[in-house]
Amino acid sequence: MLYRLPFFALFFSICFVNNAQVGIGTTSPDASSALDVFATDKGVLIPRLTAAQRNAIPNPANGLIVYNTDSDELQINTNTLIAPVWEALSTTPTTTVTPGSSMKYSNVDTTTDVNDAMGIAAPLFGSQDWNDDSSLYVVAGNQVTITSAGRYEIIVNVSLVNATTDDRNAPEIRLAVGGTEVASYGSTGYIRSNNDHEESSLHIREVIELPANSILTVVIKQSAQTSEVNLRSMGSSNIYIEKIL
Repeated sequence: MLYRLPFFALFFSICFVNNAQVGIGTTSPDASSALDVFATDKGVLIPRLTAAQRNAIPNPANGLIVYNTDSDELQINTNTLIAPVWEALSTTPTTTVTPGSSMKYSNVDTTTDVNDAMGIAAPLFGSQDWNDDSSLYVVAGNQVTITSAGRYEIIVNVSLVNATTDDRNAPEIRLAVGGTEVASYGSTGYIRSNNDHEESSLHIREVIELPANSILTVVIKQSAQTSEVNLRSMGSSNIYIEKIL
């Protein structure tokens, strides 16, 4: 009998699971629940995954819930298993960084040649217009370190002017994360020195997902002739970043 008791206990437990609600920490689970977990000193811990691990789940069911450790939030698949859409159960992550925190910086430099064949970090961080959270957006030189993982909107405007009056130039810009260029190009900066057409501009508007402690720069480089190009005037070029998720 001593060896048979665990078998019968397991048998009746399985019958209970198959025919009624399951209770953990309670012998009377709520009638509306499939699973009722009761505790006064513990919580329920669901799987914790990075965004990459979450995206690697094969055929995630509609309604599947995970905790995204990159964005610090519970997420649920609100779409099909073929085309999952992961939405936050709360728009407020558990970190101190909340969506809406933004920064904007503008140029002071108007003498650096930004038409460089190898590319340089555009000198956009000369003057702080605002920085809602200097622990989130850590600016040093011509780059910003973004310390919290999440989804960010980035807007860049660059105003250009030829340093001489007899050249045709076409610098372009692109975002770089950790030195690797990503996302779209801004390539509208063609300057043709004819009839005093010495000015042009470049623009980027992107939303990208960044891991914590990403180093972001705006790379500006030569895409045509080699003559000198400068930023047009103080405050005419800027970068805006906002955490949206």
